[in-house]
Amino acid sequence: MDKGQQMTTGIELRNTALNGICPYFTMFPLDFPLNILKRRARKGDIVLDPFCGRGTTNFAARLMGLRSLGVDSSPVAAAITASKLVTASVEDILNDARGILTLCEARHIPESEFWQWAFHPNVLEALCRFRGAFLEDCTSDARIALRGIILGALHGPKQKTFPSYFSNQCPRTYAPKPAYATRFWQERGLLPEPIDILAVIERRAKRYYSVSPEITGTVRLADSREACALQPEISDTQYNWVITSPPYYGMRTYIPDQWLRNWFVGGSDVVDYTNRNQVVHSSPEDFAKDLRQVWRNAHSVCAENAKMVVRFGGIPDRSANPLDLIKNSFYDSGWRIATTKKAGTANEGKRQADYFLRKRSSPMTEQDIWTIKQ
Repeated sequence: MDKGQQMTTGIELRNTALNGICPYFTMFPLDFPLNILKRRARKGDIVLDPFCGRGTTNFAARLMGLRSLGVDSSPVAAAITASKLVTASVEDILNDARGILTLCEARHIPESEFWQWAFHPNVLEALCRFRGAFLEDCTSDARIALRGIILGALHGPKQKTFPSYFSNQCPRTYAPKPAYATRFWQERGLLPEPIDILAVIERRAKRYYSVSPEITGTVRLADSREACALQPEISDTQYNWVITSPPYYGMRTYIPDQWLRNWFVGGSDVVDYTNRNQVVHSSPEDFAKDLRQVWRNAHSVCAENAKMVVRFGGIPDRSANPLDLIKNSFYDSGWRIATTKKAGTANEGKRQADYFLRKRSSPMTEQDIWTIKQ
């Protein structure tokens, strides 16, 4: 592609703060999709991510002025992604927050020992007001943004300067297990502190929503193994790029790892260890078969010569070779593997995971698989 054909955008690419609105246990860096689209995409291209997670690919597409669709079966992932695709002013976000705290009732306040130690009573009551309001109506850009802000601030470590999280001392990337966390707080005498919720929301709103790109995108809460999940929002349009990172074989705890945020978007106030609407992990063959169905579904909605780039790796306690597994998933999928490239390890992303874990693990080398639609 010559320089005249390369993508340009009026948005300065350093305005990327919004991508960090909420941590997620598994995520790839913004540079991965952004560099691909910056160097290779053309004006008018449409981007798909069938495992969008926290919406990094969709945010990269937005920065580049491209429309996109993100699909994920996790309500938490869908909510985080949605917050990166709206255009909301700081004033509108704060007005909504004040209105909810003033007018909405706090219903279904959890009462177990964990909740008593995790949040100050006044903070928990306020969070329940927000939760109830969003479950009743979260369709406006301001409310979607506000929900994303609160999800990001829901739990995290105590700050040395001013509070930035609503919880007692916690990891920020994933929710702690209730029994272990409660013992942790009790043994150290760590009581939950009263937090000025509006002050936290205001600081985060100014950080994330002071500048918003004009182009937006769409997120869909759905299972990408179902053909209808990947259908474009506008009929008679097709995707030019698929950039994604599916769950690694053996990673089945996306909802349990995010159970507090999952509660906030409507889930249970106790940890749910089921694995509904997720790629199966019963065997490497079954796992590859499920991925193959997603690739076939993407093939049916992509334009001729569309390209798919997949970042994939593995976890140490699984014997399956990640590269062999992902290559197998493309067999008879309609996509031809053009090249594979080593992408390093997820060491940087693992640091948050190690914060509350008793035993640390060493991440495996990840691979980028470039494919072309046949």
